[in-house]
Amino acid sequence: MEIEKWIRALKAARAGADVSQEGLAALIKWSPSTVAAIETGRRRPTVEFAMAADEALGTCGLLAGLLRDDEGLTGPAWFESWPGHEEQAVRLLDFEPCLVPGLLQTEEYARAVVSAGGLHRSERVEELVNLRMSRQRLLHREHSPECVFVIDESALRRRIGGPAVMERQLGWLLEAAELSPVRLHVLPLDVGAHVSMGGGFLLAELPGNDRLLCLDTAARGQIADHPEWIRWVQRKWEHLLGEALSQSASLDLINKLKVTP
Repeated sequence: MEIEKWIRALKAARAGADVSQEGLAALIKWSPSTVAAIETGRRRPTVEFAMAADEALGTCGLLAGLLRDDEGLTGPAWFESWPGHEEQAVRLLDFEPCLVPGLLQTEEYARAVVSAGGLHRSERVEELVNLRMSRQRLLHREHSPECVFVIDESALRRRIGGPAVMERQLGWLLEAAELSPVRLHVLPLDVGAHVSMGGGFLLAELPGNDRLLCLDTAARGQIADHPEWIRWVQRKWEHLLGEALSQSASLDLINKLKVTP
């Protein structure tokens, strides 16, 4: 099913329930501008949005089911639409307290992360690794979004996958920092307590000044455009970036953490 057909299904469901765009936005607690952007094809709907619309419009899971069929992606359901948002973004702001960000992971590192604890079968591990690697194509596009990363120093010291895997990961960070869209900063351990110790986040700035937030948790992540959430995360980002090392000092630190120069 093409996404245009999904949009027609949403409009038909909304008309059948006699609910306006603004009314749907109020019911599902998404902004009216997001509902309008989805219905005009300027923004891809998320599964979370479709599930909320199903509940509000009484469509018994139809919209979410159609969207999952259309996406055909192998990632977690809540994450299915995020790569499309990354592709549209003009700027990505990424903070990670425990890991190297997915957009900067080597394949070996990603595989070690996804396979930790044996929670996924080997086939599923490869699906998730492939999805993560496919997202990195946007770093090499002619018109890539500006990508600013703040990584906690502890994430660089954690030997994920063993010394050899981590050595190659640190080497790739140094190479990635030379890509035109990438700005890389390390939040040093001597900062102590900081404003986002509870978890990382990824904030996408989209055309038209729209912003979208991606949060991951131990149970299930979510994609949101709640204005108050975004304002709060933006404030956290400004604090983190202000306390982080400059890019040159960050790269010097990464060099020192490598076993081989």
